[in-house]
Parts: sequence; structure tokens; C-alpha cells
Amino acid sequence: MDRKVVHIVGTGTIGEPLIGILCEQKSNLGIDEITFHKHSPLTKDAPKIKNLISKGARLSVLEDRVESFKEIGLDPEFTMDEAISRSSVVIDCTPSGHGHSNKENFYSKYTDKVKGFLAQGSENGFGKKYARGINDHVINSEDQFLQVVSCNTHNIACLVNTIALSISPDNLVDGKFVCIRRSNDISQTGSFVPAPTVNNHGHPVYGTHHAEDAAGLFKTMNLDLDLFSSAMKVNSQYMHTVWFNLKVKEPTSKDKVIDLLKGNDRIALTEHHSTNEVFSFGRDQGLYGRILNQTVIVEESINVRNDHEISGFCFTPQDGNSILSSIAATVRFLNPHSYQDKINTLGPFFFDRV
Repeated sequence: MDRKVVHIVGTGTIGEPLIGILCEQKSNLGIDEITFHKHSPLTKDAPKIKNLISKGARLSVLEDRVESFKEIGLDPEFTMDEAISRSSVVIDCTPSGHGHSNKENFYSKYTDKVKGFLAQGSENGFGKKYARGINDHVINSEDQFLQVVSCNTHNIACLVNTIALSISPDNLVDGKFVCIRRSNDISQTGSFVPAPTVNNHGHPVYGTHHAEDAAGLFKTMNLDLDLFSSAMKVNSQYMHTVWFNLKVKEPTSKDKVIDLLKGNDRIALTEHHSTNEVFSFGRDQGLYGRILNQTVIVEESINVRNDHEISGFCFTPQDGNSILSSIAATVRFLNPHSYQDKINTLGPFFFDRV
């Protein structure tokens, strides 16, 4: 039987924790081996790479950089081409735009050997859009390339799917969202804004890419939804916050909405009103410091107006929900008939309340 090898390209905000989680959980998920690719031989990154190797992950680099990595005390086992050619699944976690270039320059050469390729939210058009628990049923054997949607798109889609579409596919009248984005990730040193900064509405119908991407996700299910989002950055590094407003056809109440939310194990409710408290909970209690739920909703913020309009605030677990979908898609490529049972082994790391 062929070994089930997962190769992660990139060691940044998503790549690093994903490598660690897969190393830690690989036996439960039916994975034999984890390899990963590091692009640049930076001495400041050497401790991180050595730690990932100590967990059992195996390093690959570009062929012309092998000696440069050895000079900083790292001994790559594979070139990038070698690592991809022996992989069962490849997960691209590189910065925006690199996933497409990697697909063109590397991945396209190995479609006859690799079961599936994944890229992250920035790589629109890489493959069919995917979010765990939203459109699993439309993913099929022909979908060799998948794009895991962004963290805020996960949040928006989960809200729409749970509050509106779980009642009936045509229950949503429209959905509006304001994504109050953290300035940058705590591991990043650039792009920090000194004060709240608003984004432009780049799309005449959807506003920002968050609603556009969520609408694209639902279009894989043949649903054409009226969604609109705005976005801004604030001078904080602790999670994104989303204000949501959903208008529905069927009458509802706050109690009914809360029951729907409690019925989805990918949703956590909280009494906390600040992102730092929720972030701290994830750091202390989560898997590899991550909350894998797709959204954390402030229960006291939920309001139902005139029986048909639901509003509230929620927090986006940043890379946690994208990591979950990356793992789910990977395990599905490896074990299409038993992946649900394997994903369920992560159940202890989902929270009902935060």
C-alpha cells in the first residue's frame, strides 16, 4: 500500500501550525508522513524549522538553495520537485499569488501522481471553493484542485448556512456584514495600522471580497445569494470581529436562533465581549493554540427585529477555521470513504462555549 504523504508548502501563519497539528494528529487522521517546503534560508526562522523537524516533519527546499540551508544548520531531505512527486496531497500555504505560480510551475507537472492540491483564501480561481461543513456534498472525485476560503468567508458562510439556509434553501432575503479586521497577525511585523482604517468597496454587487467569496462558495451549491460586506482594519492583533445582519423569510426569535447556533458543532458561543479574552482562551485551550470553530458568537449581542431580521457580533478564529478545512479536505483526498470518522477525532478541540 502506498504511503500517505502530506506536503505543506509554506511555514507562515497557516503553514506552521498546520504542519504541527498534522504531525501531532497524523495517526488519528490516517496520515503516514508530513513533509514541508521552506522557501528562504533565513537564520531567524531556523529555530522554527528545527522544531518542526523535531516533531517528525521532513524539510524540502529549492534545489539551488540546498547549500544555503545547510549553512544555517538545516539539512533538507528533498528538493521541491522530489517532495511533490512523492506526495499524496499538497497544501499550499504561501502568500497571495504564489499558489497560482506554484500551480503553473510545479503542481501541474504532478497531477498524475498527487491525489489533490489545496490553496488558501487569497488564491481565487485555484480550484473549487471549499469550507468544511458548508459544501462538502458538492466536492467530488474530479475536484483535484480546491481553494480553502478565507477565515472571514468561513465565518460569514457559517452564519448564513446555520441561521438562514438550515431552515430552507430560499429562506435568506439578504445578508450584510462588516468585517472589522485585526491589523496583522501576531507573528507578523509589517502592515500594522496606527488607527482604524476603512477599505474600499471593490465590487459593485458584493462590496468587499468577503461577501463575494462567500457568494462564490454557495454558488458551488447552485445558490445565488444576496450578500454584501464592508471591511476595515483596527489597530489590534487579536482576531477579526464581524457584525452581521441577516433578513429571512421565515419568522424567528432569539431563542430559535440560539438553538440553531447551538446545534452546529462548528459554532461556539461566548459571554466575552473582547477579542483578547477569546484569543487567550484559544491560546491556552485550543489545539496548537487554535480555535477550530468557524465562528465564536457573542450570545448577548444577538438581536431579532420584527421576527425576520437577525443581527449580532462574532469573532473569527483567524487561521483556525481555515486549518480545519485544509485538514478535512486533505483527509478526504486520502480516505474518501472514511474521512468523516477521522475528522471526528478532532471533536475534543471544538468548543460549545468560549
